[in-house]
Amino acid sequence: MPCAWAAAGRSPPLSEPIAIDDPDDPRLAAYRAVRERDLVGRQGRFIVEGEVTLRMLFSARARFAAESVLLAPERWPAFADLFRESGPPVYLAGRDVMSAVAGFPIHRGVLAVGLRGEEPAPGALIPPAPAPALVVGLVGLTNHDNVGGLFRNAAAFGADAVWLDAATCDPLYRKAIRVSAGAALTVPFARAASGAALLDLAERHALAPLALTPGGGETLDALEPPARTLLLLGTEGPGLPDALMARARRVRIAMAPGFDSLNVATAGAIALHHLTGRRLGGGAACEGR
Repeated sequence: MPCAWAAAGRSPPLSEPIAIDDPDDPRLAAYRAVRERDLVGRQGRFIVEGEVTLRMLFSARARFAAESVLLAPERWPAFADLFRESGPPVYLAGRDVMSAVAGFPIHRGVLAVGLRGEEPAPGALIPPAPAPALVVGLVGLTNHDNVGGLFRNAAAFGADAVWLDAATCDPLYRKAIRVSAGAALTVPFARAASGAALLDLAERHALAPLALTPGGGETLDALEPPARTLLLLGTEGPGLPDALMARARRVRIAMAPGFDSLNVATAGAIALHHLTGRRLGGGAACEGR
């Protein structure tokens, strides 16, 4: 028998938030010592903070489930629409309690714990050949701002997935999620053991590897984008290893004489725009946040 609200054509009732006033309450254990546990890991969990990323976690595009939500009481009315009867528990605690639990001031009053789940196989994230596909490959990127920025770029320009080598930092690190404007929660990603393994994957899945490097033999603006592409990006300074670039088509971004360096997230945005610009057509250029 259907529920009364379903039979009447109404939305399911909202979950009732749970007020907590004790920072030692065991229900808040997953939020304890956020910065320290950023470093040592959370056994299959991650932290989301801020309004934009929380809404992304509960969007239809999100790839991860929320285990619980922790809000300052005054933030509840703005988010109540997200939480239905079957949703995760929502805890309300004053900012002093939230700060005591997290170990630093929680100015936004918005936190959540997400669940990683099983990591997918890299090849399962892209359309099979010969359909068009675009994958961003990150090699040795250890800066969370750059990784978060590249995930935001991947979402903005419609990349199918991001593949990471083992040395690249975690896109579900709290700061990377925030810098990505929540895109790390929606863009499919998976890891391979090394940059060489990424190229092996590209070969198996008929992706043409492009290595973005200041020493590229051809400029990006002269490149006819391949239908199926792996765009390889390396860390600033050392860049991509020579052994990887030897297996890829080396391309560069044309710049003014005497200067050949861009932040890797900026360079990635330029490259992705070129690779997908025709396909995206006249979509909106950006969205203010």
